[in-house]
Amino acid sequence: MEHLHRQEHTDGGMVILQANLDDMNPEFTSYITELLLAAGANDVYWVPIIMKKGRPGIMLNVLVGEEGIPAMEQVIFAETTTLGLRYVRAECHRLGREFVRVETRFGTMTVKVGYHGGKPVQFAPEFKECEEAARRHGVPLKEVYEEVRSSYRELAGPLV
Repeated sequence: MEHLHRQEHTDGGMVILQANLDDMNPEFTSYITELLLAAGANDVYWVPIIMKKGRPGIMLNVLVGEEGIPAMEQVIFAETTTLGLRYVRAECHRLGREFVRVETRFGTMTVKVGYHGGKPVQFAPEFKECEEAARRHGVPLKEVYEEVRSSYRELAGPLV
C-alpha cells in the first residue's frame, strides 16, 4: 500500500450559496456543476422543490469558502436564470484524509481514507478510477469497486 498524501481535518467558516430555479432547463445542471467545481466550489448539489403556485423547481446549493464567493457568483449569474442568491453561513468539520494506492487485478488503484482522532473511520475507492478500470476490462463497475475495497481491507485491517 503506497501512501500518497494526507490532509489534516479542517474546521472553518463556509458559505452555502442558494438559488431557487423554476425557469431553467434542468439538463444544464451537470454542466453548471462542472463549472462551479472548476471555479473552486467545495460541493455543489441540486434539490428538487415545489415553488409558489405549485410549480416544480430546483434549488442550487454551492458550498464554498468566503474567498470563493465572487467566482461562484460569476458562474451562477452567467449560467443560470436566477435573479438573486441567498448566503447561508455554515461551520464545517471535515475528516482528515489520506490517499493510498493498492494493487488489484485491475491495476493500481487509489483509496481515499477518512480519519477522525487520528484513526481511520471510513474509506472509499476513487470512483473515476473504478469506472475507467471497469470499461477497460469489460467487467461490472461493482466488481472493480468491491475488489478495491477488499484489497484495502486486506492491507489496512479493520477500521476503528
